[in-house]
Amino acid sequence: MQKTVQFQTVVFQDKMGISESAAYRFAALSHQSKGLFRVALAGGSTPALLYALLSEPPFRDSIDWGRVHLFFGDERAVPPDSPDSNFRMALETLLSKVPLPAENTHRMRGESDDLDAEAYRYEAEIRALFPNEAIPAFDLVLLGMGSDGHCASLFPHKASLQERVRLVIPAEPGLKPFVPRLTFTYPLLNHAKQILFLVSGADKADTLAQVLEGEARPLDLPSQAALPVAGRATWLLDRAAAGRLSGK
Repeated sequence: MQKTVQFQTVVFQDKMGISESAAYRFAALSHQSKGLFRVALAGGSTPALLYALLSEPPFRDSIDWGRVHLFFGDERAVPPDSPDSNFRMALETLLSKVPLPAENTHRMRGESDDLDAEAYRYEAEIRALFPNEAIPAFDLVLLGMGSDGHCASLFPHKASLQERVRLVIPAEPGLKPFVPRLTFTYPLLNHAKQILFLVSGADKADTLAQVLEGEARPLDLPSQAALPVAGRATWLLDRAAAGRLSGK
């Protein structure tokens, strides 16, 4: 049985094309939002170029950073100054370079001795910015996709894929570094108004074709289940990653 297409794919020449498109989309959505603009950032290597673009003109100067609140879709159980920290990457490429009020950055405390308690604390921090919503609807969630088909820290065949009540949970190690994680769950991801996947590299091509065009196997390919219930999922791809897609 084939997947029902519920997403859009856009292919660019390279990672710069992906990043420029994502930056324009970030800025446009910030302009369209009424009140606060609430975003969940992605970790990993692919979003770093996007964050660098957002930290420079023209994007830096076109965004009202006072209305922006930045969260993290997942984090590793490491201190914030660790090379493996998603927060550190975002700090170095974006947060330290734009006029974002300090209180508008919402960090997952990966260094916590009690990740379950930290997950509950972070969920409460999220809910405080969405006071009238049973399940918060982020204006934008940025995601990558691993070569194993994972997104955020939702890895194949892990118990985290079955969570339907909590919005943030501790997650088992999946790929290097093999440390526990904190992650958004599907209920939170899939209430987003916009999910934007950024995927680059030929090493992702086979998996991406399975995710987007293969049979529905979300336990094997968790990114298949990241589909907003009332919003939109858009996949920004470079030619290398899209090389196995039909018609690309």
